[in-house]
Amino acid sequence: MAERIGFIGLGIMGQPMARNLVKAGHELVVHSRGRGPVDKLVAESDGAVVAADKPSGVAARTDTIITMLPDSPNVRDVVFGEDGLLNAMPAGGLLIDMSTIAPATAIEVGAAIGGRGVGALDAPVSGGDKGAVAGTLSIMVGGAETDFARARPLFEAMGKTIVHVGESGAGQVVKACNQIVVAIAYAAVSEALVLGSKAGVHPEKIVQVLGGGLAASRVLELRGPTMLQRDFAPGFRVDLHRKDLGIALATAREQGVPLPVTGVVNQLFEALAAAGRGDLDHSALLTVIEDLAHHEVGSQT
Repeated sequence: MAERIGFIGLGIMGQPMARNLVKAGHELVVHSRGRGPVDKLVAESDGAVVAADKPSGVAARTDTIITMLPDSPNVRDVVFGEDGLLNAMPAGGLLIDMSTIAPATAIEVGAAIGGRGVGALDAPVSGGDKGAVAGTLSIMVGGAETDFARARPLFEAMGKTIVHVGESGAGQVVKACNQIVVAIAYAAVSEALVLGSKAGVHPEKIVQVLGGGLAASRVLELRGPTMLQRDFAPGFRVDLHRKDLGIALATAREQGVPLPVTGVVNQLFEALAAAGRGDLDHSALLTVIEDLAHHEVGSQT
């Protein structure tokens, strides 16, 4: 059933996710740090989207609010800050945070919001900008079963793989696991492409063969061709993946779990940022391996 939804955070991921909610028949009240994405969504929506100048303004007009923000401090500011959601959301409302943040922050937000009689879900996503545009995101959800059931029609407008993974904070734990696998996959693909190319094999052939065997992966399928084209326009920025690996490593320390391979790959992402490439797509990890090998994929030297 269509309803009016609040949506806060219209970045690379948030804007297409909001657009898919409109396509599903929902009306939106939106807010974002930058006015440009808000104005664009309002202009193209034929009245289905209206703007609010602050988070509390979103809460004043909706019972269910989705947030899609860069990091834990942004979520805390939107919830706990001046003109935030904590004191503005009505009892019986539902906050769905689809950002990728620290599990501890998700638990903190859930407890505070729950104390006001408002439901809370942490529901980070995987699938990148392409999945956000196509409405095929993987959504991992922590929180109460009843709140998950209430939110499921909204999730179905934005994603295809929708799984309730546990209590508050569990969604963020699973997202940390996801980001570990994605980061290591990018490192593996990068090393394979640089090795094969420097040894004289055409990189297109490498992608073709790896994609048909046990080495096949979504990273190779979706980003292999753009890596060969050296197209590093951000679908998911290096700096955001660095942040996510920091969350994974911090969570691992809390749980007493060694992550030796993640630690090494994290240092490769740190090298990317130090080289001034933090705003590129995370597939630009290829360039770090190229730098180390003194070889650009596809070149003959």
